[in-house]
Amino acid sequence: MADLKSCSIDYFPENILIDILSYLSIRELVRTGRVCKRWRRLVKDQRLWRAVDLTEWKGVTSRTLWVLLRQYLGCGLRCLSLRGLLLSARAGAFLSESWLQALASRCPRLRRLSLLHADLRGLRSCLLLPRTLQVLELRGCELPPGFFTQTSFPVPCGSDGGMKTENRAGRVSSGSGGNRVGKGPVTATPGPLVGIAIETLVLENVPSFTDQHLQSLSSWERLGRLDLRDVIRVTAAGLRGCAARAETGGEGRDVVGGLSRLRALELGNSGRPGSQTQMASLGLGEGWMGLEELTLGGREVGPGLLCVSRLQDLQLLRLRSCPLSEVQVLRSCRGLRGLRWIEFCEVTFQGHQRKQEEEEEEEEGGGEGDEGKDFKENPMPSLRRSLAALLPRCTLVFTRCSVTVPIDD
Repeated sequence: MADLKSCSIDYFPENILIDILSYLSIRELVRTGRVCKRWRRLVKDQRLWRAVDLTEWKGVTSRTLWVLLRQYLGCGLRCLSLRGLLLSARAGAFLSESWLQALASRCPRLRRLSLLHADLRGLRSCLLLPRTLQVLELRGCELPPGFFTQTSFPVPCGSDGGMKTENRAGRVSSGSGGNRVGKGPVTATPGPLVGIAIETLVLENVPSFTDQHLQSLSSWERLGRLDLRDVIRVTAAGLRGCAARAETGGEGRDVVGGLSRLRALELGNSGRPGSQTQMASLGLGEGWMGLEELTLGGREVGPGLLCVSRLQDLQLLRLRSCPLSEVQVLRSCRGLRGLRWIEFCEVTFQGHQRKQEEEEEEEEGGGEGDEGKDFKENPMPSLRRSLAALLPRCTLVFTRCSVTVPIDD
């Protein structure tokens, strides 16, 4: 018993100590590493730095980022979330090109990068981001006009004064910075082909994102999911111009043009005045061959629902945070025989179904037992029956939905 009283935390194995340290925030971890040499060594264990979220750490500057990168971040980093200075009194450049290059060098396994309120107008191109990224999330950020374009630009190459050139396909070629002998042209040896590997791009409340940015995404060879939320400068013409089209060749139908590899698309807004995101969804009327998953959200999803019936490859339809009627849903899904999943999330249905169902239950002598419970789980019984007859192989999911009945009824 006396031994237990004299036992301290230093007696625990390192694996247990690392598990305890994993519950600390990043700022608390840095402070813990100043206690002693052993704790400093434990804090630097890469198992504690797989998912780093700095959005809650107020006052993070570029100097802080350099300290974290040089002392803590390493090959174990998988996910990184940062909050910029766009909305602070110290608004200005937050991410530098040199820091991003050092991040790519020290963290070769980084897969997800999430930026909040970051000013990216000081960066020339998205090619400066780590090439290992698979998911890029931009929320409340500012972008330069040609940020998503894969264009050539010179970057520093070592201490010999030479330069590297990254071209549109991602090849890196180097040229000597000193005097060369002879009058012939310089022959540069191209490096390996390293294109943008981002598969998922999330844009939320990015007012500077325009049709030009959207068109630039057509050169991203691996982009399969695109989420556009509160992107007010994207128009229907911009979406229509990026739609993938079918081209019949010798081996059958091929999807070409625009975002031909896109499989999942989300269009939504928070219903703020002046938002034009839902009107931009009229661009879905072009067909968008190959699109398998579509999410529509906001106060008004009518324009998007008008075009859903033309998405012949659609398999999953998700409608969230919007008012709907049964007629709207049935009209949009009538021609989608390949639809396998429809999800209604926080949808407010408008109609007379609830009162009619209650009157029918009273006439049949039904109580508040299983029927009442089923009604709460499924607020639109008639819609379920109609969709079951129209799409027998489709799964319906209702999550936190409700029904509004006019007062006149």
